[in-house]
Amino acid sequence: MFDQMKKLMEMKQQADKIKRQLETMRAEVQDVDGIQIVIDGAQRFHSITINEQLIDLKRKEALERDLVKSLNKAIARSQSMAADQMKGMMGLGGLPGF
Repeated sequence: MFDQMKKLMEMKQQADKIKRQLETMRAEVQDVDGIQIVIDGAQRFHSITINEQLIDLKRKEALERDLVKSLNKAIARSQSMAADQMKGMMGLGGLPGF
């Protein structure tokens, strides 16, 4: 029982370390021309830059679609970064109930 608790504590410490690492990682996404998004590994947005040529009230709906597409791509990139960091974490298979 004590060994399992020790493993859980080690895993928590490792998870906390990975979380801190992810918060420092940044991904820049330019999936759509004229829209740049910066997101960290903890899935917090740091900036959204829109080329002023895209800011046209006549193109509002297209801009909104492009922005959603870019945000989704940024989140996917952030999730990929997090998954890569988590691969290094010890497997949960050795603990009952996980």
